[in-house]
Amino acid sequence: MRHLISPMDLTVDETDALLALADRIVDDPKAFAHKCDGKKLATLFFEPSTRTRLSFEAAMLELGGGVLGFSSADSSSASKGESVADTARTVSCYADIIAMRHPKEGAATVAAAKATVPVINAGDGGHHHPTQTLTDLLTIHRLKGRMDHLTLGLCGDLKFGRTVHSLIKAMCRYEGVRFLLVSPPELRVPDYIRDDLRAGGFDFQEVESLEDAIGEMDVLYMTRVQRERFFNEEDYIRLRDSYILDAAKMKLAREDMTVLHPLPRVNEIAVEVDDDPRAKYFDQVLFGKYVRMALIMTLLEVE
Repeated sequence: MRHLISPMDLTVDETDALLALADRIVDDPKAFAHKCDGKKLATLFFEPSTRTRLSFEAAMLELGGGVLGFSSADSSSASKGESVADTARTVSCYADIIAMRHPKEGAATVAAAKATVPVINAGDGGHHHPTQTLTDLLTIHRLKGRMDHLTLGLCGDLKFGRTVHSLIKAMCRYEGVRFLLVSPPELRVPDYIRDDLRAGGFDFQEVESLEDAIGEMDVLYMTRVQRERFFNEEDYIRLRDSYILDAAKMKLAREDMTVLHPLPRVNEIAVEVDDDPRAKYFDQVLFGKYVRMALIMTLLEVE
């Protein structure tokens, strides 16, 4: 039995095999419609989610399985003080696999230690969000045709953005990837990410101007400034509009650049950009369902 708590839980070969399976599902989803007949997925979401929770549920339903669970801590026994460990052991009696989101870092690790079925971390605080990372990798692979020798721009909240941290770590495993890290000084990547990039000899630059850097990017990964990660409302209001991608900035970008965003967006991508053929964040949402289908099959060891 295996769990997925961090993107690094999968080797490069295992990641590539999972993406290859996801590719097959994208190309012929009907061929996988009964692969999980009789299996049940429990979605334990202790904090709000739209895309991640619904994509897990859609993934299992499209594989022929069933879904149970809750969408907020208030509707679970956590509101009565039940521990994550006890919840995981209990739900293991009802389901074949668990997808869990929790606001506290490390909660998924605790659940995996006590569960008797595979646990998928669907996001734990500012720590990891491995299935979003797999979604990002599949999207880049499908749209760019490769994972290596790309210039990846990441813009916005690089300090608290768990999707950014996980994606950087995952892309560091491919050759020739260059990182352009665009943020205000207050929202730069944490020191440990910067140290990892230096230790690995990766080419990276920290810049404050999106306009100056956008023309060099193969992929631009936009993020929102996350109100829920701030302790100070004044700091949030001051920084939330630091970067807004609009049509004028898109004119500075390459014709084949790809724009991604883990969503939800607030106002960091203007609606006018949605009609640009380089805007692929809604394609990214769809790929998220397919990669979760592949992951569920892999962890349940479904042929």
